[in-house]
Amino acid sequence: MEQLLLGIDIGTSACKAALFTREGRAVAAESEGYPCVYPHPGWVEQDPAAWWEAASRAVKSLLVKGDIPPEAVAGVGVDGQSWAPVYLDEKGAVLAAAPLWLDTRAQEECRVLNAAIGEEEIFRVAGNPLQPMYTTGKVVWLKRHYPEIFRKVAKVLSSNGYIVYKLCCAQVMDLSQGYSWHCFDIQRGCWDPGMSEELGIPPVLLPDLRPCHQVVGVITREAAEATGLLAGTRVVSGGLDAACATLGAGVIHPGECQEQGGQAGGISVCIDRYKADPRLILSAHVVPGTWILQGGTTGGGGVMRWMEREFAQYERSMESETGKSSLEQFNELAGQVPPGSDGLLFLPYMSGERTPIWDPKAKGVFYGLDYAKTKGHMIRAAMEGVAYSIRHNIDVAEEAGCRVGTLRATGGSANSLLWTQMKADITGKDIVVPYADMATVLGAALLAGVGVGVYRDFEEAVALTVREARVHRADRSLWGIYDKDYQVYRELYRVLRPLMDK
Repeated sequence: MEQLLLGIDIGTSACKAALFTREGRAVAAESEGYPCVYPHPGWVEQDPAAWWEAASRAVKSLLVKGDIPPEAVAGVGVDGQSWAPVYLDEKGAVLAAAPLWLDTRAQEECRVLNAAIGEEEIFRVAGNPLQPMYTTGKVVWLKRHYPEIFRKVAKVLSSNGYIVYKLCCAQVMDLSQGYSWHCFDIQRGCWDPGMSEELGIPPVLLPDLRPCHQVVGVITREAAEATGLLAGTRVVSGGLDAACATLGAGVIHPGECQEQGGQAGGISVCIDRYKADPRLILSAHVVPGTWILQGGTTGGGGVMRWMEREFAQYERSMESETGKSSLEQFNELAGQVPPGSDGLLFLPYMSGERTPIWDPKAKGVFYGLDYAKTKGHMIRAAMEGVAYSIRHNIDVAEEAGCRVGTLRATGGSANSLLWTQMKADITGKDIVVPYADMATVLGAALLAGVGVGVYRDFEEAVALTVREARVHRADRSLWGIYDKDYQVYRELYRVLRPLMDK
């Protein structure tokens, strides 16, 4: 019987599960969505129970629809969104909703901690600035505002860590998710008890750290009943979604770079020497001995999802007649507009912004509207705005001393030939697109493959599974147009920042 590897991706909008052969061919895939909840301005939450229910349904469905015997699954890997703490009591029950990476409620807590401990001291340990999007501030926020709940917290897990716990009862954290805590010593890959004390976070709440490909348990009888998997199937600790996408795109050597086109946008540059920059995000890679220096933005594929939701009523009504999805029709409208969108610019700061400006009060902006502008102009400007944010992060990464070569595109946005070409033209970097848009869930499956011995090492895993579908060469003739608009894009934020702050 052919061995298969299961990857589970706990994303911001949905859980995706897929089974892969040793050669990386997807034999079955399912997706189950769940909502974000916005109870107050700056708050963005999800129910961890919804993640588990979605994961269980997706896995059971792909086994049934694919007519796949559970014993064919050799191992399970889980990746998840970052900075979404799951609060468990001593019995493993969830105590509160999980605030997501988009959540900025902890601004005051971070301000107080930065002032009391010192931004430089925190950065020295963690390699990341203390910002409200990270897990640290959210945990301190809970302690301050809901002490009766905080007193009941026995362990705080990551999003994928919670699913691993539900699968095999192990309460652990993979090393790539450690960066979400500012008491995690990112150079040594361990907790820093002194910083934990200064932040007011009891060390007992911190889970044991494990390499991302390490087997941490086996599917329990209860999890087998919920998912259809075979009890005793091995589970690895898993990893950060951005790191798994980086692996699934084949980025495992220094200088290689993944471009993220999921709900969020950004880049992940593989490095083999510690190199932290407060404007960027540093995490351990899922590949031992390496890190990824990340640019993480709030405006990625989510920008186009928002545009489609709010402005595509007509296109949705025409889907049956045209045979094209609303997003395909959006692409056609944007393609009719010249590069530069006739001067229309878009700042994609749709939920504040992360790197490199770190401004939770930043706002999305259309600039340059007039009566000559069309829906197509707005769609193209939104696409270009996301590409400008990618260039901004690449510029900062190169200023920090990283070599950024060809980009390897992942996520649903990579399916848009137009958008991917824009990103190449605006950044001046060639872009390679792997053969499928399942790099993240493939990366999770590869962790399982290395952990259970299906692959000798990560080199073999990538060599066997990652193949190129197409290449987008940067069109240098458009550099003048885009570079001029990029400078205006940068200036817009500088000018508007005082207004946004108010």
